[in-house]
Amino acid sequence: MSLFGLRVSGWQLSTLFLAGLLLFIAFPATAQDKVPASPIMVPNPATDLWRAVRQREGAASGQTQVRGIETGVLIEQRGEAFREYRRRDFIGNAGIFIGVIAGLVLLFYILRGRINIPGGRSGRRIKRFADFERTLHWFTAIVFIFLALTGLTLLFGRFVVLPVFGAEAFGVIASACKEGHNLFGPLFIVAVVLLFIRFAWRNLPSRGDLTWLVKGGGIIGKAHVTAGFFNAGEKIWFWSVMVLGLAVSISGLVLIFPTLGQPRDIMQLALFVHGIAAVLFIAGSFGHIYIGTIGTEGSLESMTTGYVDENWAEAHHDRWHAETVAQAARGADRHASADTTGAVHATTDKA
Repeated sequence: MSLFGLRVSGWQLSTLFLAGLLLFIAFPATAQDKVPASPIMVPNPATDLWRAVRQREGAASGQTQVRGIETGVLIEQRGEAFREYRRRDFIGNAGIFIGVIAGLVLLFYILRGRINIPGGRSGRRIKRFADFERTLHWFTAIVFIFLALTGLTLLFGRFVVLPVFGAEAFGVIASACKEGHNLFGPLFIVAVVLLFIRFAWRNLPSRGDLTWLVKGGGIIGKAHVTAGFFNAGEKIWFWSVMVLGLAVSISGLVLIFPTLGQPRDIMQLALFVHGIAAVLFIAGSFGHIYIGTIGTEGSLESMTTGYVDENWAEAHHDRWHAETVAQAARGADRHASADTTGAVHATTDKA
C-alpha cells in the first residue's frame, strides 16, 4: 500500500493510526486539566453585588428614594461589630466591676465596722441642711436609683431576668424598663443642674482638703481630721456626680432622640459613653450610700431630719461646727443686746 508516494505496510499504518488517536486524546485531556474543576472558582454573577452589599472592599453607599442619615447603606457592618463587642466584652466586664466594688464595700464594713460618734451623742442638735436641700437630695437619689435599676435590667436582663422569668415576662419587663428609663431620664438632668446651683460653692477646694485625703478621712487610721461643711471625700463625690451626670445626660439625649441628625457612629459612641459613665456612677454610689447610712453613725439624720448631733459635727466637720457655734453666739449676743436696749428705752419712757 502506498501513502503519499510511500509504500506502507498494514501494520505500519495501524501503528500510525493508534499513535494519532492517542495524541488526539492526550492533547484535549491536557488542555482540560488547565480548566478549574472546582465549582467554587466558577465566577458568580452576583459576586460583585454581594461584595458591595457586605462592604468587603470598604464602606459603600447606594442610592435610595428614602432621604435621611445613612439611608443609602443596606447593611451596616460597624453596627454588628459594636453589638458583638457590647455582648461579648462590655456586659461581662461591667458586671465584674460592679460586683468587685460591692464586694470591697462589704469587706470594708466587715473589717472596719460602723464608725460611732466619739463620746456618744450629746443630745444637742445643729441644723445642717435646709428642707429644700434635703428634698433636692432625695429627688435626685430616687430618680438615680430608678434609672440604675432599669438600666441594669436592660444591660443584664438577657442573662439574669430571662432565664428566671421566661421570654414573655422578660419582654414585658424589658419594654417597661426601656420606656421608664427614657421617660424619667430627663428628670435627672434637672436634678444635676439644681445640685450644681445649690451646692457647687460649698464644694470648692479649701484648706485641709489635701490633709484629709492623706489621712484617709480618719476612717483608716481612726485619727481626727479637720474639715469644713463638706470634707474632701464629699467634694470628690460631688464633682464626680457633676461629671458623670453630665456624661450620662448628654449621651442619653443623643440616644433618646435619634432623629436629630446624628449618624450611626455617633449613636454608638453615645451608647458607649452612657454605659461607661453609668457603671462608674452606680459603683461609686455604693460607697456614698454606705458611708451615709450604716457606715457612719448619725450621718443619715442630716438628710432625714436636717439636724445632726453636736458631737458628730465636731468629730467630722469641726471647722463648720466652730463657725456655726460662733454664729449662734453672735446672734445670741445681738439678741440680748437688743433686749437690753429695749428695756432701757422702756424704763426711760416710764420715767
